Amino acid sequence: MNVLVWGENRHEQVEPHVREIYPDGMHSAIAAGIAENLPDVKVSTTTLDEPEHGLTEEVLAQSDVLVWWGHAAHGEVDDKVVERVYQHVLAGMGLVVLHSGHWSKIFGKLMGTTCTLRWRSERDRELVWTVNPTHPIAQGVPHPIEIEQQEMYGEFFDIPVPDELVFVSSFSGGEVFRSGCTFRRGHGKIFYFSPGDQDYPVYHHKDIRKVIANGVAWARTDLPKRELPTLLRYETDDFFNGHGYTGPIEEPADA
Repeated sequence: MNVLVWGENRHEQVEPHVREIYPDGMHSAIAAGIAENLPDVKVSTTTLDEPEHGLTEEVLAQSDVLVWWGHAAHGEVDDKVVERVYQHVLAGMGLVVLHSGHWSKIFGKLMGTTCTLRWRSERDRELVWTVNPTHPIAQGVPHPIEIEQQEMYGEFFDIPVPDELVFVSSFSGGEVFRSGCTFRRGHGKIFYFSPGDQDYPVYHHKDIRKVIANGVAWARTDLPKRELPTLLRYETDDFFNGHGYTGPIEEPADA
């Protein structure tokens, strides 16, 4: 399995305290956590400032799962690249969206909502509670996970009702948040996981790294070929050989 970790990599360049926590960038810390929990997986990284944000057609075609962290520069992500990622997710590429990625262009496009939420960054304690202990993403994870210092994310979180709710977080201010959610779009599987902010060493937390790795393993779609769902016309006496359309009003090539 090939996993690509995409990081915005802006806070690490301009904020010394973030660079001290993540000297090689948050994307490197996230990738290291995946590699240590999934030793047979090939993990690579890329960042916003790479040509085409490191998300070329060739790179995406080779990636089974894309992990996304962004925060301060969502607007700088080129819409053409967002559309490219979107098409790959619909065709079967897995997507793991972390923390502030809730407001990324790609997550908003896939969800179809504002994806806004309540927040506060005052070094709250976060408890991550497993509400679906049989889910593959929850395996090997303590109940609850305790994060000593973290940014608070709270409800209302404007997302569609998740296909599966795996984790719910509570905070020292009394807030709660749907912190681990899964969705399916087309052939692709999506996992959103909220813990992890640039101001705190959350991506060094062994249990958070375990959850992210579990999410990566779950998000991989086993398809013989990555392709978009296709509109097919079937004759009454032929249940097996559909005639393909590329759009709802186009004639099939073999018509």
